[in-house]
Amino acid sequence: MNETLLAALLAALLAGVGGLLVPRLVARVPEPAPKADAIPDDATPDDEPAKTPYAVIAARPGLGLRSAVVSAVSGALVGAVTGLDWPLLWLVPLVPVAVALSVIDWHTKLLPRVIVIPATLAAILLVTVVGLATDQRDALVRALVAMVVGRSFFWVLWFVRSAGMGFGDVRLAAPVGLVLGWAGWNEVALGLWVGFVSFALPAVGLAIVRRDRTMLKKSFPFGPFMVLGALAGLVWGTALSWPFGP
Repeated sequence: MNETLLAALLAALLAGVGGLLVPRLVARVPEPAPKADAIPDDATPDDEPAKTPYAVIAARPGLGLRSAVVSAVSGALVGAVTGLDWPLLWLVPLVPVAVALSVIDWHTKLLPRVIVIPATLAAILLVTVVGLATDQRDALVRALVAMVVGRSFFWVLWFVRSAGMGFGDVRLAAPVGLVLGWAGWNEVALGLWVGFVSFALPAVGLAIVRRDRTMLKKSFPFGPFMVLGALAGLVWGTALSWPFGP
């Protein structure tokens, strides 16, 4: 068995097991406190925006199995590209976490900080330790710079038009930039590009099919598409002959 196949199988197994735990992770997220100014004083129950509770999302039939399959496939792709190398230390655990965040954001349009921030800090710690211990300082610096650049870019987008982007997307940009930055600038560029394109195409398609331009103004969860972009960047970024270097 060659190293690539072994890395793919190992990553698929570990990520798949983590995917089975996605419902537990979702169920443990505390419900956000309602904003005092979110609903007028004279509002009726029908005026309150609907949001599926995390416990209800976690209890959806088959969520664990579906999450395990998606995590295993994603893990296999990451393992095949990375090989038996140090990045698997942070990439494999982040796969089921990313799946959980995608599920939550899809149903609630929220990316809970209680998941994003600890995952980001853990990834930063692992990347820093590995970068220093293996003398891969160039990759470490690139990862940290890409994290800051990615988060800053999303912060600017949020600041300019907060109605179209939640601050959870800004937080998620940090780990996305970090893991793509370690791999290379090609991966960063492709990952961000795929995230935005895959996010925009469904809205444009719906607007065309329904002949309703207001669809372009509706709020859609961006987190799942950021995760998809990150996966695409990791898997196909190195295959591109872009002038960004490693």
